Amino acid sequence: MRPEELPEIRHLHLFRDMSQANFETLMASSYAQNFPQGLEMVRQGDPADFLHIVLEGAVELFAQWSGRECTMAVVRPVSTFILAACIRDAPYLMSARTLERTRIILVPASDLRAMFRRDSEFAVSVINELASCYRSVVRNAKTLKLRNSRERVASYLLRQSLLVGGAQSYILPVEKRLLASYLGMTPENMSRTLRTLEADGVKMDGARVIITDREKLTALAIPDRLIDGPDDIASTNGSGLPVAE
Repeated sequence: MRPEELPEIRHLHLFRDMSQANFETLMASSYAQNFPQGLEMVRQGDPADFLHIVLEGAVELFAQWSGRECTMAVVRPVSTFILAACIRDAPYLMSARTLERTRIILVPASDLRAMFRRDSEFAVSVINELASCYRSVVRNAKTLKLRNSRERVASYLLRQSLLVGGAQSYILPVEKRLLASYLGMTPENMSRTLRTLEADGVKMDGARVIITDREKLTALAIPDRLIDGPDDIASTNGSGLPVAE
């Protein structure tokens, strides 16, 4: 692990409040690894041997069942995944593959559990992180169950705009096919939905989102803080999609 990478890791909500000595101990047993694009690095059902910290690149968390597949989250630097399985010493519920060349810090799950019992501030941070992940999952479930496809896409596009300071135009942080899967849609349905949203104040230019009428888009999305957040910690714990650029 490079010495200059330690401050970035230390700054994460998960590690920032633990003692320096315990942080150094945990990092001493961890190591860095570079993964090429398109590599499946974690498979659902396997034992959770490591907490993963993404320092460079991007990782898709996905799930499979009966020949079907869906995107659960996309993780970009600097973020962690999958904490719950490591703390529970349980199998991974999701698989993970690299979307581009990616650098990962691997923290042994057994050392993570030992530190959870040793450092009370770290234990509190773990609980807060897991609570944030749980709330993100509930928010996403409410979106999928309570909103139709047009409302889901509209609310996502509007929220991304708000997260980058109310920008009228921004670049999608993930490919459209990944966004479609995350929102419970097929790529074809996503394309059709995006075309229909031009009448509701938003249009696409490749990966660029252009909000042409924020009032109309807001009327369709009906933002709700109990569904849409905000939840600051969720941006670093691999429980959703990254923020737009």
